[in-house]
Amino acid sequence: MTKGTLYICGTPIGNLKDITLRALDILKEVDLIAAEDTRRTSKLLNYYEIKTKLTSYHEHNADDKKKELLAKLETNNDIALVSDAGMPGISDPGYKLVKLLRNEGIEIRVVPGPTAMTSAIVSSGLPTNKFSFEGFLPRKKSERQKYLQQLKSEERTMIYYEAPHRLVKTLKDILDVLGNRKIAVCRELTKKFEEVLTERVSDLLDYFKNNKPQGEIVLVVEGGNNDKSTDEWKSLSILEHVKQEMKTGLTKKEAIKEVAKLRELPKSEVYQIATKIRVNK
Repeated sequence: MTKGTLYICGTPIGNLKDITLRALDILKEVDLIAAEDTRRTSKLLNYYEIKTKLTSYHEHNADDKKKELLAKLETNNDIALVSDAGMPGISDPGYKLVKLLRNEGIEIRVVPGPTAMTSAIVSSGLPTNKFSFEGFLPRKKSERQKYLQQLKSEERTMIYYEAPHRLVKTLKDILDVLGNRKIAVCRELTKKFEEVLTERVSDLLDYFKNNKPQGEIVLVVEGGNNDKSTDEWKSLSILEHVKQEMKTGLTKKEAIKEVAKLRELPKSEVYQIATKIRVNK
């Protein structure tokens, strides 16, 4: 018996018009659409007047549901796999289904579409030649800090997904573990209230403490610079060390805080020495 085909279809990450003509044709023609959240996918299908039958496939039913989908494909049914937004398989259980179907000889075709991580990095202003996608950071503070510690020497630009209610805590951990790097907070990409802010971590931490974040968030974090020894500052005086930190783009206040942290000194002590530095306004 002829087997069906699984189509991995990219869907909009916000703006419903960000979908390819090919994807719309596939969604109309397949026998079944496997969706992460059938309610969210129904909004897309209703917008384009697509009547194809829906079934759920998500993190909590993936192990059982993938066998059911395999059975349908083996009886010559074509299926489209979609996520809530973007490309299936990116930070969702789509890869489990793909792995099973490849082992069973089912044909798989990808219908490309938008992805939040690529939209975020190209709008951030941070280096795009090399980057590392890290998905969602751990929810618990201790696990999140441990995870970030492992990435401290990562030189590539890093991309994380984060929920709005954890953003401030995550920014605080990034500042404490990775330091005061440049970071972009990309919010509500492609939607009406899209916002991309690229500043130092400390600046955005202060901003979001006073402005409650909403919507889906992507963080783009500057990679570490390992061209020079991280202990190079040990040969510098405190005054020279503050000046060096300021040359990286930190304000005088930020540089004092960074030097105090690295040298394990009171900020007041570093401040007294740094008063000799004149800042042009």
